[in-house]
Amino acid sequence: MKNNKLVAPVLKWAGGKRQILEALISLLPDEKITVYCEPFVGGGALLFRLRPQTAFINDINGELMGVYGAIKDDVEALIAALETFRNDPDCFYAVRSWDRNKTAYKARTAVEKAARILYLNKTCYNGLFRVNSAGEFNSPFGNYRNPNIVNASTLRAVCAYFNAAEVRLTSVDYTAALRNLPKEAFVYLDPPYDPVSDTANFTSYARGGFSRKDQIALRAACDELNARGIKFMLSNSATDFIKELYSPYNVTIIRAKRAINSNSAKRGEVDELIARNYK
Repeated sequence: MKNNKLVAPVLKWAGGKRQILEALISLLPDEKITVYCEPFVGGGALLFRLRPQTAFINDINGELMGVYGAIKDDVEALIAALETFRNDPDCFYAVRSWDRNKTAYKARTAVEKAARILYLNKTCYNGLFRVNSAGEFNSPFGNYRNPNIVNASTLRAVCAYFNAAEVRLTSVDYTAALRNLPKEAFVYLDPPYDPVSDTANFTSYARGGFSRKDQIALRAACDELNARGIKFMLSNSATDFIKELYSPYNVTIIRAKRAINSNSAKRGEVDELIARNYK
């Protein structure tokens, strides 16, 4: 598993970390990570690079965690379901509309729901998981020529990793995911970022968003981890607010390309903050 490069993110996610992985890895603790916890897992780029033997993986987005659960439990059925979808607007909007009928959607299998999310993620505009106020997927069709809808080799590799390692998958509030961790755990926190501008604000991966009040509560959770002797690393945008919030910790500023902005002219390289409670 450690050398299998096919173990990689299976979907694109807002704020994904693939392009800053090397910077993150350079800032990890020197000692071997034996227990890994990621309470805002998203696309899981760092998880899939490290492939820890024991991992507690969580995200409040139940649809996302349903994808990981289906990969772990029934990857061949998931691949078969993905093979039934077409890359055209009629199929896209028909599948996207599944969640408009709540009763019918609830009755669908876990594999069907996971296949839907993977399919929409590969074929929607900019690969952006976005929901409206009713919690319904509302990104438009992307008009991509040849998206890799199935990606069977990566799905099978991730399934093999999930079943070879001790990986616990949950979809709860991040504070619940941080409870009862052993002292030797390492926690990577990648919350929804503090917006660098009004047009850069993107917290619609789940209803409710993530406000500055939530950012302050997260800092308090980091303080609790620190008091418990648990090492953590956190990434966020390098706004003045976040820099002040994490000033008591070891802060590193890196450059990263970001595309989550309603104004395309404002997309590009931005400063990101990495905070750690260790050297």
